[in-house]
Amino acid sequence: MAEQQIVPSHQLVAPVGRQSGQPVSRCYQCHKCTAGCPVTMAMDLMPHQVVRFVQLGLEEELLKSKTIWQCAACRTCVSRCPNGIDIAAINDALKQRALAKGVQPALPEVAAFHQAFLASVKSKGRVHELGMMFAFKMKTGTYFQDVPLGLKMFRRGKLRLLPEGLKNKARFRALWQGEKGGQA
Repeated sequence: MAEQQIVPSHQLVAPVGRQSGQPVSRCYQCHKCTAGCPVTMAMDLMPHQVVRFVQLGLEEELLKSKTIWQCAACRTCVSRCPNGIDIAAINDALKQRALAKGVQPALPEVAAFHQAFLASVKSKGRVHELGMMFAFKMKTGTYFQDVPLGLKMFRRGKLRLLPEGLKNKARFRALWQGEKGGQA
């Protein structure tokens, strides 16, 4: 069986670095991020491999991976990295890239949650849990799966019927446009 030869391409480093704000080129593959990551057992690519794949320009493999959707964004990678690389931020940039390119997410439920979360923040300025979960349930078709838990949370005052107001909506909109470039 012939081995597939990988031809390195640096065309992914600049856009992912720019979108994530991370110094992707500084990674020298010490694997400290992977050693500390609490979610590696569920990943198909290890955290250090995500950075290496970006460095090699393996976009298709990255955008189709479960790892970019599985990352818990706990930021353990940043605390362990000698260069302060936040792989969760890189994964976020890759998620946005996958969605923009129409790549079918490896974990559609996580992608639906991600989109519902961002839509809630964009429209309300913060997360309105009840509205976000309604949008998520509509996207996934799991309408009644969490109703008992939702009712229990509502009775305990953990879910608000109406979202909290935002004091300075104009400033939030300006920040959203600057940070996300108008995308969500």
